[in-house]
Amino acid sequence: MTETPPERPARKGGLAHLIAATGHSAAGLRRLARESAFWKELAFGAVALAGLALWGASCAQVLGMAALVLLLIAVEALNTALEVVVDHLSPGWSEFARDAKDLGSLAVACAVGINLVYLLGVLISG
Repeated sequence: MTETPPERPARKGGLAHLIAATGHSAAGLRRLARESAFWKELAFGAVALAGLALWGASCAQVLGMAALVLLLIAVEALNTALEVVVDHLSPGWSEFARDAKDLGSLAVACAVGINLVYLLGVLISG
C-alpha cells in the first residue's frame, strides 16, 4: 500500500509570513554553517572589513565591501543548495551532476574574484 504524501501547509500572509520567512532564513544559515567554505568566506569578510577600516577607507567603501561579502555568502548558499539537490538526484557519479557542481563552483569563484578586485581597488586608490 502506498502512503499519501502530507498535505501542503496553508500559505501564510502578513506578519505570519514574515516570521515564517525569517525562520526559514535562519534554518538556511544553520545549514550553511556546516560548510567549511562558508567559514572561510566569513573570515575573509571579517579580515577585509577590519583591514579597510584600519586602512582608513571611507564609510562608503567599507559598506561596499560589506555588501560584496554578503553577496558572496548568498552565492555560497545557492551553491550549497544546488549541491544538496544534485546529491539527492544523483547519488552516484553523473555528467549532469559534475557539470552542475562545476558551474556552482564557478559562481562562487566569480563572487570571490569580485570581492578581491574591489578590495584591491580600494587599497590601490588610497
